[in-house]
Amino acid sequence: MRSALFTDFYSLSMAQGYWKKNMDRRAVFDMFFRRQPFGGGFSVFAGLGPLLEALESFSFSQEDIAYLKSLGFFEEPFLDFLKSFRFTGTLWAVDEGTVIFPQEPLIRLDGGLIECQIIEGMLLNIINFQSLIATKTARVWLASNKGAIMEFGLRRAQGPDGAMSASRAAFIGGASGTSNVLAGKEYGIPVMGTMAHSWVMAYPGEEDAFRAYADIYPEHPVFLIDTYDTLKSGARNAVKVGRELAAKGKNFGIRLDSGDIHYLSVEVRKILDAAGFTRATIAVSNDLDESIIQTLTNAGAPVNTWGVGTQMVTGGCEAAFSGVYKLAARETSQGDLAPVIKVSDHPEKTTNPGVKQLWRIKDPQNMAVADVLSLEEEAPPERGRRYVFWHSSADYRHFYHVFDGEAESLLKIRFDKEKPAGEQPSLREIQRRVKTELESFDQSYKRLLNPHIYKVSVSEKLRNLKLQLIQKHLGDP
Repeated sequence: MRSALFTDFYSLSMAQGYWKKNMDRRAVFDMFFRRQPFGGGFSVFAGLGPLLEALESFSFSQEDIAYLKSLGFFEEPFLDFLKSFRFTGTLWAVDEGTVIFPQEPLIRLDGGLIECQIIEGMLLNIINFQSLIATKTARVWLASNKGAIMEFGLRRAQGPDGAMSASRAAFIGGASGTSNVLAGKEYGIPVMGTMAHSWVMAYPGEEDAFRAYADIYPEHPVFLIDTYDTLKSGARNAVKVGRELAAKGKNFGIRLDSGDIHYLSVEVRKILDAAGFTRATIAVSNDLDESIIQTLTNAGAPVNTWGVGTQMVTGGCEAAFSGVYKLAARETSQGDLAPVIKVSDHPEKTTNPGVKQLWRIKDPQNMAVADVLSLEEEAPPERGRRYVFWHSSADYRHFYHVFDGEAESLLKIRFDKEKPAGEQPSLREIQRRVKTELESFDQSYKRLLNPHIYKVSVSEKLRNLKLQLIQKHLGDP
């Protein structure tokens, strides 16, 4: 992710145009998303760490410049300009692991128009994919009743980088570990795994396979018991070897990877308990997603660990996160910073103009009430004061709120003077943030089906500015 060629062609064609027209002045861009994935009520912000690392080294090599020259599209003086390209602006963002909602600025960039334009594609690529996977995993984790989730989607992920990014994002969203050994090394994620059917099939019989595995890995081995017949063969052979382990003071577990998971887990639990192995664990897999897991959990399936692969690391039914990147303010020829707006017939596609801050409003019990966008120059909410907050589409919808809790400003400086700024949290700290933040939202926002819509509003001052700019561009001449 070092090459600044990792951008859309139009970003470079516009950059050359800005350069030729002497328009490389100060600009402010917002990154936000338009709708919740999976029909859900919340999302999880992820990918900030890799984004900051990429920004620090994002540049054009000699080979990159030579390639651009070979296209015959870019002028030599502009290519000379690109040779020293670096992102020298300032980036504000919410904390990685923050629970997020549509229309609110998650990242704000303040820099030269050209540099902000060139990094657009890279920024959206990193944030969109990792936020999608972190959100999916958080849903899986909640559906499991906050159980143990093992991510093992490496073989189904979209290419090597997709696998690595997915492992990182899944851990942020709540996974306990990954099967991806390289992700374990690079990110410090616990690595997990049991055995494949090929291990069992490589031996004359299941009992031999289980015994050999237990001999090599005696500390809580997990036996895959559905290679042949789960109940008549697999579970009973696991019990035989389990008795040998018990004589040595060791425990074991089993894994189910096919069939009726609810029925089989209940029947296997009966077999294990009848044999005295009440502490033996049950792990399950087989193309699981949050809906299946919640159904099994609600039905009381005796599952200790959930192995989730394809549906978690690919996003399942959701192809992409709907993050976009829009200009919010630009420096005029007079040196002023003027708010700008993109207007659409679809209200949700009309942007919120100006340099903004995002506030999370909480009640005295520390539960989230609403997120509010305000202009940067506006004062923080005052305790005891009554506010009117307007729908982000700037229509008639609004609500009144007497501020009696806490208000946290979510956008903070994360990159400045060509390097990351502030503390860089560990992946475990980011995961803890997700779990803590989810506790501050009512259950109605977190349910899988028909979740309650969380209020994302704009201040009265921002609403008035938005209406003025809409009138300016669409009003009668």
